[in-house]
Amino acid sequence: MRLLKYILPAVLLLSLASCLGAEDNMYDDWRSENIQWMAQEETRTNPDGTPYYERIQAPWDFQGYVLMKWHNDRKATEKNLSPMSNSTIDMKYHGRLITGEAFDSSYLRTQPRDSVFRTKLNNTINGWIIGVSQMHVGDSCTIVIPYMQGYGTSGSGNRIKPYSNLIFDVKLVDIPGYEKPVQ
Repeated sequence: MRLLKYILPAVLLLSLASCLGAEDNMYDDWRSENIQWMAQEETRTNPDGTPYYERIQAPWDFQGYVLMKWHNDRKATEKNLSPMSNSTIDMKYHGRLITGEAFDSSYLRTQPRDSVFRTKLNNTINGWIIGVSQMHVGDSCTIVIPYMQGYGTSGSGNRIKPYSNLIFDVKLVDIPGYEKPVQ
């Protein structure tokens, strides 16, 4: 009886540990695929040999970064407002996984106005904070977010599995409440 008192908890702990390990193993292939894909994107080049993306490092986190590809002439927007981490922003965006599968889009919204998503920048994932804070109103770009700066090892809902890199095509539409300083 005394031996059973010690064996039963040990068996329960081992079975629980194997169940937890099985869940982690369930995403091993997906994690590897995302890591390999990100490594390829980091070394991707344009036909002229220049880097396809700009790597943007988070000033507050040595390991935090995103990859950004600008789709507009940044000189044309350089004097426009740029958000701080606590700014309210108006964005238009499409979000997809490395497979191309869409998981979210502001183009399905009608409030506060057609296709615009309004939020406080610091209420979003780290990858958006890193990337969007580099943008000016009017900029359009693709932001590639490594899983550690997205939803990490947890994922989000049914559409974003753990270890998912995220790709966002974004346009910074406005920073409501800010006025451009008089020069």
